[in-house]
Amino acid sequence: MRNVRSIAARIITNLQNQRGSLSTSLSQFSDHPEFSLLQELCFGTCRWYLTLEFLLESLTDKPLRNKDGDIKNLILIGLYQLRELSIPDHAVVNQTVSGTRQLNKPWAKSLVNGILRNYQRNHERLGRVLDSSEPHIQCSCPEWLFDEITDAWKSETHTILENTNQRPPLTLRVNLSKKKPQEIHTLLSDNKISAKSSKIANTAIYLEQPMAVDEIPGFKEGWLSVQDESSQLVPNLLDIKQGHRVLDACSAPGGKTCAILESECLLTEMVALDLSDARIERSRENLNRLGLKATLIQGDAAQPSEWWDGELFDRILLDAPCSATGVIRRHPDIKVLRRNKDVEKLIKIQAELLSTLWQCLKPNGLLLYTTCSILPRENNIQVERFVRRVNNAKYEGIPADWGVECDFGRQLLTGNKDGPDGFFFSLLCKS
Repeated sequence: MRNVRSIAARIITNLQNQRGSLSTSLSQFSDHPEFSLLQELCFGTCRWYLTLEFLLESLTDKPLRNKDGDIKNLILIGLYQLRELSIPDHAVVNQTVSGTRQLNKPWAKSLVNGILRNYQRNHERLGRVLDSSEPHIQCSCPEWLFDEITDAWKSETHTILENTNQRPPLTLRVNLSKKKPQEIHTLLSDNKISAKSSKIANTAIYLEQPMAVDEIPGFKEGWLSVQDESSQLVPNLLDIKQGHRVLDACSAPGGKTCAILESECLLTEMVALDLSDARIERSRENLNRLGLKATLIQGDAAQPSEWWDGELFDRILLDAPCSATGVIRRHPDIKVLRRNKDVEKLIKIQAELLSTLWQCLKPNGLLLYTTCSILPRENNIQVERFVRRVNNAKYEGIPADWGVECDFGRQLLTGNKDGPDGFFFSLLCKS
């Protein structure tokens, strides 16, 4: 199958049926001659899925059958192209209609053609209909999530949702053990690559235009890594010192592990733990590229008896599994796949991990709890509950001029094209 529209339709349909990951699903097509377009179709359609679905409903008298989800998604992909991309309309219609044959549903040819041409004729009227629809439909945000963001962030809601629908920036982390940020700026400039310094993390550099990682000068040499600015704040917040024993409890693919080692190489031990063998291998690859060493352990952070040697840690990073609502711009399939009930399950896991890992921390040690979520029940409320039920846990505070100060942490909201992902930080001390 070479038609990128039909491939995209099948990928999205499989995601909905099997609850996988868009990035993982796309990886098997990385050698496709139109891979960039395939990425754009999948990411863009997921980003605007609810809006496109609303338009489709306005263009049809009755919904498609459940078993024809691939045709529905093919039509949504067509609508996305007509609305958002600069591909000529006739090419969009022809290629999208052709996708019905690749999906082995030639009967749908006239249906897809009719709906897309109907949209072409009536797009102005449909735009007005969309403008009068529910706010969560206009910004293509699941209603439960829209309501929660509105309740939590009120006046910031519009900005958050607008930024969530933007394409994410490509952000670099400078390896300060090898290069200074100004040296990297000079290197990029010499290679005619436009870049900006960060506003928060001194190691972060934003590229004006995305590019293949292997083409970034200094990447192969280990001078640079790709990492969002939010994550780059971790080493400083953890207050890593020479001689510390440090645990990165949910570590893969190893970006924060590497950032910690770059900030302080004279640790007693850096332990990187993750549940997934495959993801541990990604950590190993990142460590090898940067010339760094860590103890890699495959294991469940909630079951220390399976992997812990009993020696307490000076510092623990718990980047907890979460809703990932702060990184939707990078993973728009979250809009399609995530449910409110999923968040409730994650909250229970977070609480368990906090309680379990706390026993692995030295007295006077620090645990940094982080998530890439913007939902208070995973963040500030989660930490508040932990501190109130654990006598020897104290919130240390995070003195900073970035983000939003909360009672038990600090919240970065999803930034614009020159801003960080949505991320929460809470620093806890064990008495």
